[in-house]
Amino acid sequence: MTPLGLILVSSALLAGVWAAGPQTLRVTTIKEEPYAMSKGSELEGFCIDLLSAVSKKLNFKYDIHLVKDGRYGITDDSGNWNGMIGEVVRGEADIAVAPLTLTAKRETAVDMSKPFMQTGLSFILMKDLASDDSQFLSLLNLFSTEMWMGLLVAYLLTSACIFLVSRISPCEWEQPENENVFTLSHSFWYTVGALTLQGAGPHPKALSGRVITAIWWLFSLVLLACYFANLSLWLHSDNQQLSIKSFEDLANQNLIEYGTIKDSSSFAFFKNSNNPTYHRIYEHIKDAQSYSLTATEGIHRALKGNYAFIGESVSLDLAVARYCNLTRAPEIIGMRGYSIAAPLGSPLIKNLSVAILQLSESGELDYLRSKWWASSCVAKNGKSAPLKPASLKGIFLLLALGLGLGLFLALMELAAKSRKIANTQQKSCCSVMSAELSQRFRGGEVTSPESEKSKA
Repeated sequence: MTPLGLILVSSALLAGVWAAGPQTLRVTTIKEEPYAMSKGSELEGFCIDLLSAVSKKLNFKYDIHLVKDGRYGITDDSGNWNGMIGEVVRGEADIAVAPLTLTAKRETAVDMSKPFMQTGLSFILMKDLASDDSQFLSLLNLFSTEMWMGLLVAYLLTSACIFLVSRISPCEWEQPENENVFTLSHSFWYTVGALTLQGAGPHPKALSGRVITAIWWLFSLVLLACYFANLSLWLHSDNQQLSIKSFEDLANQNLIEYGTIKDSSSFAFFKNSNNPTYHRIYEHIKDAQSYSLTATEGIHRALKGNYAFIGESVSLDLAVARYCNLTRAPEIIGMRGYSIAAPLGSPLIKNLSVAILQLSESGELDYLRSKWWASSCVAKNGKSAPLKPASLKGIFLLLALGLGLGLFLALMELAAKSRKIANTQQKSCCSVMSAELSQRFRGGEVTSPESEKSKA
């Protein structure tokens, strides 16, 4: 029969099946978090929700069971398929809904739908084994970007307040020249000197200026103490660590063991690869017998340390979300997809593919991914995290209050002097204070106590 004839026959069979009403399909799956997990006597997980959504779109019922041998599906020495693929081939199941990787070999035995999830190969290991010693700006990472921006704003505001206070307060004007040593540039330099615990005199004479500088010194001490505490923890955690970021790094070292699930598509990828690095990984796993029977076993071995588990990136992302001391390598190779399997020539595949595409376009698959991959990771003591302004909001608030108090005291000092001059010259206090402020910021001659007496 020609291909066109096969299509017509399949379409006719499918139309007859769905015209007869909702059908009950036998569905096989495998227990693996978060795709299918036990919940009492039932199953729950991503694939269970996916199956439910697809069944509603295609109007069929289903009976679901776990695969008997707990395998995904490969051929044995005699060429027979085991696992979920074997159940579909032997007619023990109508479809297999699980994280089944779409491969060329499986396509020769069963029909597979459009992928409902894209993934690739990566590996996980303990964070202290994956440290990156090539970050030349690691010292800047001890503070978050928001923290550095907050520090910059605090520095600029403090310098500006010191300049304003030195201009406003009468005590900061030297006699008899009536000059103020706190220029704008000197104010910025003075603040930097205090931040680095170095003197940058002369120091303020007025109470208002001393309040601001005292608060800034306290702010600097707390900030430097937090920075050096983070620096100490960072140096301690990065001591004698190995940098492993790619599969080439993994293959070029012999300090930690690595492996993948035995007889899985991931193992077959390295076995059949013509890439020298990937083939070296296959030879090492085979010679060292560093297999894991399941993904759960591989993750637990990685948690114990000195082991890197190679697997599907989406499954590894879930492990990283559950365990804070694990990290996934940034490199992803061998991109592939997870699909639903059905017998060869099954009329279901076309409709299953359309339903999956509709779920993807409506955002339903993204919702299911966020639902079942939600992180429950709770940070534990370990490598220091960048310090954020919220951690030191108290000292920032204290600095703001100190700046405000300093400006208030400077205005009070100027008001007291203006009141004295106003009483002497029989003028209003507001006009004298306005004139004093104008003289200080426009560079005019500032009235001194000696000049007040001579005029009197």
